[in-house]
Order: sequence, then C-alpha cells, then structure tokens
Amino acid sequence: MSTIVGSQEALNRKDDRPIAWWKLRPVIGSEALILLCSLFFSMFSNGAFWHSALAHPLEQWRLAISLFLVTTALHALLLGLVVNRWTAKPLLTVLFLVTALAAHYMSAYGVYLDADMLRNVLHTDSKESSELLSPLLLIPIVLTLVPVMALWRIRLLKRNWHRALAIRSAFLAMMAMVAAAGTLLSFQDISSLVRNHREVRYLVTPANYIVALSNVALASPPGPKKALLPIGTDAKETPRISGGKPRLLVLVVGETARAQNWGLNGYARQTTPELAKVDGLINFSQVSSCGTSTEVSLPCMFSPYGRRNYNEEEIRSHQSLLHVLDHAGVTTLWRDNQSGCKGVCDGLPIQHLADAKDPDLCNGKRCLDEILLKDLRAQLSPSKGDQVIVLHQLGNHGPSYFERYPSRFKRFTPTCENSELGECERQGIVNAYDNALLYTDHFLAQAIGLLESQADYDTALIYVSDHGESLGEKGLFLHGVPYSIAPAEQTRVPMAMWFSPGFVQDAKLDTACLRHEATEPVSHDNLFPSILGLMQVSTREYQPAYDLFAKCRSRQ
Repeated sequence: MSTIVGSQEALNRKDDRPIAWWKLRPVIGSEALILLCSLFFSMFSNGAFWHSALAHPLEQWRLAISLFLVTTALHALLLGLVVNRWTAKPLLTVLFLVTALAAHYMSAYGVYLDADMLRNVLHTDSKESSELLSPLLLIPIVLTLVPVMALWRIRLLKRNWHRALAIRSAFLAMMAMVAAAGTLLSFQDISSLVRNHREVRYLVTPANYIVALSNVALASPPGPKKALLPIGTDAKETPRISGGKPRLLVLVVGETARAQNWGLNGYARQTTPELAKVDGLINFSQVSSCGTSTEVSLPCMFSPYGRRNYNEEEIRSHQSLLHVLDHAGVTTLWRDNQSGCKGVCDGLPIQHLADAKDPDLCNGKRCLDEILLKDLRAQLSPSKGDQVIVLHQLGNHGPSYFERYPSRFKRFTPTCENSELGECERQGIVNAYDNALLYTDHFLAQAIGLLESQADYDTALIYVSDHGESLGEKGLFLHGVPYSIAPAEQTRVPMAMWFSPGFVQDAKLDTACLRHEATEPVSHDNLFPSILGLMQVSTREYQPAYDLFAKCRSRQ
C-alpha cells in the first residue's frame, strides 16, 4: 500500500523554511484515509458500544483490544467497498455528520439502530423530528467539523486503475485478516458477548445504521408502491334478527402508553380516575404488543399474521383487518392525530386531523387528542349500517410528554418541560408522562360518554396502545429497542373495553366471563380475530382460538 505524506507546496519550496501547518495539504492514499477514518470511528463514535460491551475495561483489556481491532477492521472493510478517490470526501463528510448525530441519540436516549429504528426515522414526519432537535445537537456537529475540515485539506494520491484495484484488494484482504486476528485473540469472550448480549451489534457505529439502511433499502425497492394483496375477500356479516340496531365500534389506538403506569393495572398513582368510575369497563392487565414502535406495531396488530407468525414482508404486503371488514360491508373510517395509518387503511376513508386549526385544541404544531372527538357525531349515520371507526391518538408520544395534555391535567409536578430528556430529573419525566396518561383517561371517558348517547346504535369501545415506553429504566428512554431484547416497559401495554347493554345483548357476551379472561395474558395477536368475532364477520381468515370473546359468547 503506497502512502505519501507530504505537501506539494513544501516540495515546490526552494528554501528550508518550515511551512505554516494550516497551509499543509498532505497527499495520502485512499486506503490510508479509510484506515484513519475507521480508527476515528472506533475511538470517538462508539461510546455506547464500549460502555455496553466492557463492564470492567481494565480487567477486560484483552477483550477491549480484540473488539477495537474487529470494529476498526469491519468499518475499514465497509468503507473499502464504497470509498474511492472521487467519492471519499463527500461520502465521508456525510458519514462523519450522521455518525455524530447517531452517537448523540444513542447516548442520550439509549436507542439501538436496527432496521426497524431506521424505518421509524425515515418515515417520521416533521413534527416528530422537530421535537428531537435541540441546541445540544450543536455540540457533536461542531466537534465533527474538526475531522471534516482535516478531510477536505487532504489530497488523495492518483493511481491508474489496475494499480488501484490491486492495492484495494490487498487492503481489504489485510483488514479481513485483522478482523480474524482480533476475533481469535479473545474468541471465547467475544463468543460469550455475542451470544449473551446480541444487542451490542446495534451499537457499533456507523456500521449499525449502514447495515440497517441497506436492509431497509432491499426490503423496499424503488418504484411505484404495489397494491396490497387482498385477504378476506370471502368476508360476510352474519345475518341478524330483523329490526336490530346497527353496531358502532370505536377502536382507539393509543400511542406509547405503557402498562406499568396505567392506573387500572394497580399503578401506585391513579392515572385513570375517570375510567375507574365507568360502569361496565373491562380492563386487560397483561397485554403484549406486536412491536416496540408504531412503524412495526400498527401494521402487525391489524394483520392476521401477528407476532406469533411474524413476517414483515407478509404483513406489509397484505391488506389489513379494516379491508376485511370493508369486504364484509362494514363501514370503516380512520381518524388520525398521529403520523398516518402505516398502510393499514390504504384505499379506505381516512381523516387527517393532526393539522387541524382548532384554536382550543391545536397550537400550530400539534393538536390535543380531543380533536378526534370533535365533529365525530357528524360521521355517524345509522343508514351506513355497521361501522368501525379507528381513532389514532397522539397519546404519550415522546419526548415532549409535557405538550400532550392541557394545563388543567398538570397534576403531578414538577414536570420535565424539555424535549432533551437528559436535561431533566427522571421524576420530572415520569410526572409529565403520567399527566399525559391522565389526559388519555379523560379522552377515553369522553369517547365512552359520546357512545352512550347514541340511541340509534349498539355501541362499543376498545382501547389498546401500540407499544410502551422506557422512562430511564436501564438507561433507556423512548422506545424502538429491537423486540428480541426489548424491556417489558416497551412491550407491555394497557387495553380496556366498554360495551353498551344493547351491544352485549346483540353479541351474546357474558361480561363476567370476559372479566375473568381479562386477567389472563393476551397480545395484539388477539385483536384481528376478536374484532371479526365481535362484529360477527365470517371469513376463512378468522381464527377462533385467538378470539378473546369466543369463550364468553353465549350459544343460545
């Protein structure tokens, strides 16, 4: 590998006076630049990785050396495949800046950068992303300007193509041998780390987001979006007795509400005081989510495949529960105060309310969840027959929990009023989060009150959150940890149901039986067949074994 370290200006000088350092423009080979950048990433961009992988650095010095060699060599291999004399400076500049931001968020919130997290980032809207921008981001950006400026001062050595190919091949082979040597140096410890702490691979930066971005790109090839493959086209509503009222089911999809802070689940604070007073409410205390992010959970919970047979490609390429209901003649409507339905309602009616201009409920950036109830009566008409309306909440979406509720719900104080959670005491974060749950409690009670007033319908409401949230446990904040290693705070969610007397009678529900079932472990996988059973829709997609109401439905 040929490397020239010098300066053209210095070579052209005819005297021995030293040239000022800021005028130096070293000439080096592309491979030397790749190696320098890889060393920089290993030393300065992987704080979260080193903290997680090495509990006792001094005692684990052999493992530390091994991991340093392996991570440096792997980054060099990745960069060696794409960096050349023409792409080096723009590509590495972007890589330096993105890596600095990634390292900041990983350290600040304890997030892991896998394909699902990258998909969340790519599909987020401007409102969500703006809440994660803070003045503290200037620190990693400014610090990154140092290597970026040094990068642009460098001149890259020119070589003919066959010499460049030979040197690059030798460099890649050398890096592969360094990675192998690093692994062999502490093979047993590395094997144990990978086997017992698989999550650390999502912390190696920038390899983590480069690999994740590649996986996302391969899973979503460019070109026009394909139409969803149909399911449940045989769906039909079971004939009912003549003169019966149409059924109206409101399905509230909560956002980022975790079961541990749900008052009805026995939380030390009563965060659900209004629901606790609702006659006939049924609370499910052991509910698991399909995923740890909206991007994963929402398509999964409306799919017949679910977490038990999880196949992301199958879920995203096929129609949802709402399409099956539509095939059966049930009118559907999605009302959204979030970032959309993630494909669940493609081709079906949807109302985007996050950008509403209501002066009482919206502040120009976000709308409070009661916007979902405003004018809801206008969407109701018994002439439409049976209806299922989905209300997609903003809920407890972080990090700005303090902006998710009106001031009258600020009951637990002091509250964190900063989107940079690292600047707040943990109790202030929890207080703001619990206040947001209080508002969800109020919102749900208001929705039930509206349904109780509908004399022309048999009504029901089901509430379930899409995923949970970490509030500092184990150093984690927010959500999106890979499901296989996700803590219970991100996978356990609240779920509650309410039925009008007419709906109970029409659906032949035994509510005492249902209360008993509500104490058993259930999951998002139960949602698809349970809604079909509740709306009395027959289809080959219906799986009675997962219908929460099957055991509690009278056969008379």
